[in-house]
Amino acid sequence: MLDLTSLTELLDKPQKIVITTHHKPDGDAMGSSLGLYHYLIQLGHHVQVIAPTDYPDFLAWMPGNENVIIYTETIEQSARLIAEANLIFCLDFNNLSRINEMGELVRASAAYKVMIDHHLEPEDFDDYRHWNINACATAQLVYDFIVNSLHKKELVNKDVATCLYTGILTDSASFRLPNTTSEVHRIVADLIDAGAVNWRIHELIYNSASENRLRFLGHCLANRLEILPEFNTALIWVTKEDLAKYDSNTGDTEGIVNYALSIGSIRLAAFIVDRRDKVKLSLRSKGEFPASDICKRYFDGGGHRNAAGGQSTLSLDDTIAKFKSILPEYKKLLIQ
Repeated sequence: MLDLTSLTELLDKPQKIVITTHHKPDGDAMGSSLGLYHYLIQLGHHVQVIAPTDYPDFLAWMPGNENVIIYTETIEQSARLIAEANLIFCLDFNNLSRINEMGELVRASAAYKVMIDHHLEPEDFDDYRHWNINACATAQLVYDFIVNSLHKKELVNKDVATCLYTGILTDSASFRLPNTTSEVHRIVADLIDAGAVNWRIHELIYNSASENRLRFLGHCLANRLEILPEFNTALIWVTKEDLAKYDSNTGDTEGIVNYALSIGSIRLAAFIVDRRDKVKLSLRSKGEFPASDICKRYFDGGGHRNAAGGQSTLSLDDTIAKFKSILPEYKKLLIQ
């Protein structure tokens, strides 16, 4: 294990560093990774961000994105970089299964592993951990790591700030979730002062949809939304044919579950999509309802109390039926 002093000493001289994050990275995953990347390169380190899979086009504008490599497209190069690394930063995930085939490569590497994350129940694969489940985003923790642990606030430049702002913006649902504390707003103010152009980042993230993506959303709301009033629950489900019809790309389904949750009476919303290999679930909830409990117990997943994900090897229809069959167990919590 590493303590902070030992890690600081390592970072005081150039290292071969890999930064990685969970598969199908979102705004917090890529914002955290690229924010840390821009910090580390100022110190003279040799740094490579490796994403396990592709990610949405609406994140491709972030500074440094052109230097990211995708594991599934660069398997041999990625494996070599992981094997040769002195340090591997694992951001926005706490279990090596979250990076798919890369997980065993990271586990086998002699590099020190540093986890920066805010998810429940971390796996003990790391040598140093900067972890807080109350943080609204991993990007918040990267800021805290740089500024409060390493005391390098002066190195939070425009590129660092832009990426970390993106992570906080997206994982806090535009600063709307309960864990968006006054401290988060103070961090965001610092990032704006450091050069993050908040209105422009918002435009690039939320106002860059394709026509197909918008029509796909309309289809989901018009034809795939089901309300279960006896459980204050809403469900949106999507078939493989739906994805093909609207030429759905990575990221096109992101956020759709929140439309179901926006209905006033709804306490639990589910988005269930039939992917090529498995059926994937995304759950969102209000208040104290434990969406993560459902994913952990029944769908081989987990996450945060109000935002969680899982998967199923059953058919789409059977997965929907299973989800509905679970609801009576949680009825008291859903209708109170």
